[in-house]
Amino acid sequence: MSHSNVTIFHPAGFVLLGIPGLEAYHIWLSIPLCLIYITAALGNSILIVVIVMEHNLHEPMYFFFSVLAMMDILLSTTTVPKALPIFWLHAHNIAVDACVTQVFFVHMMFVGESAILLAMAFDPFVAICAPLRYTAVLIWPVVGRIALVIITRSFCIIFPVIFLLKRLPFCRTNIVRHSYCEHIGVARLACADITVNIWYGFSVPIVMVILDVILIAVSYSLILRAVFRLPSQEAQHKAFSTCGSHLCVILMFYVPSFFTLLTHHFGRNIPQHVHILLANLYVVVPPMLNPIVYGVKTKQICEGVAHHQDLVLYLPSGLMDPHES
Repeated sequence: MSHSNVTIFHPAGFVLLGIPGLEAYHIWLSIPLCLIYITAALGNSILIVVIVMEHNLHEPMYFFFSVLAMMDILLSTTTVPKALPIFWLHAHNIAVDACVTQVFFVHMMFVGESAILLAMAFDPFVAICAPLRYTAVLIWPVVGRIALVIITRSFCIIFPVIFLLKRLPFCRTNIVRHSYCEHIGVARLACADITVNIWYGFSVPIVMVILDVILIAVSYSLILRAVFRLPSQEAQHKAFSTCGSHLCVILMFYVPSFFTLLTHHFGRNIPQHVHILLANLYVVVPPMLNPIVYGVKTKQICEGVAHHQDLVLYLPSGLMDPHES
């Protein structure tokens, strides 16, 4: 097709196909997706309420828990409530601004959750490696500045993506082969060079996340060295228990996220519907599991939930056992 025959336009909206190749199973796939989303939203909401209401949980570690829970709610709510009407009602259309908003929040929550996990690794590092300085280092003004830096960093990294998308001219199609809008999937519809989109949209967030992973690894290597130097096995067990839930959440976040990203960019032989199915699971499964891990493995949170029996009525079955520590 010659350049003169290409019609350049700025679409009023995009068409989300859902999971191409699995249209016949959309209803069946939507049922577990909806249940997982409800569990994630309820679990994280209860975690936030308990942390706010229980005065003994007003500590930096639990503040970071609540921030992570809010990010999980925002991540899943940005995507799933739009995906479900696609599966149930064939409501495939999405406005450009709504699509760009999805792109922004999905990517910002990815970078933001990585940063909050790094901040959460700093808490046990100070508590175990420099216990006498803990109350002097992690004071509330410092915690507030850490939260502000996390939000500012995430915003500054992802906000240029909006301009990179808005500058693109589109032609031929506005059909997005996905259940929600993500940066490169939308950019590939453009009739323009998207090299900058690919390099910035993939490289910059990933570099920042890899930097977070390296710092977390360094933090835990120092923590482990300090733990093995503790004089008693009881003290070692207590230290490992303190870090256990956080390590589980770190693995639940980074393993599926890196697997999804790497298979999306380099797994050319993997069917497209597998990529999209994994992307849908990524935005709901870790948010669902995080409150379960913290609710079951953290004694103070278990006790906080036990003190508010009215909240327990809304917990999904098996979310917590108040006798676990």
